[in-house]
Amino acid sequence: QVQLVESGGGLVQPGGSLRLSCATSGFTFKNYAMSWYRQVAGKERELVATITPYGDTTNYADSVKGRFTISRDNTKNTIYLQMNSLKSDDTAVYYCNARWIRNNFWGQGTQVTVSS
Repeated sequence: QVQLVESGGGLVQPGGSLRLSCATSGFTFKNYAMSWYRQVAGKERELVATITPYGDTTNYADSVKGRFTISRDNTKNTIYLQMNSLKSDDTAVYYCNARWIRNNFWGQGTQVTVSS
């Protein structure tokens, strides 16, 4: 059974930091490119960051470059998103995604709210 479980969301003040985690099971993690997406109610889901299977390449949305860092631990089947200098525009539900060939798996999401 495939599972992707996000954690680490919450309420943080502007300028603060959060670290999201996505623990996975039920598939061969090291084969999959992993990504973080986010979605605000009423808007399309937006790609935030992607990391290749062995972590050698990462890509970021322009809106988060220099503030967010995606990483992975293939020994723990887990990815992370370190989010620094958070802004109110970063408020969203953050989703973990695993993709390989035709397989495309999603987590249930974790809420991040940036507000004073």
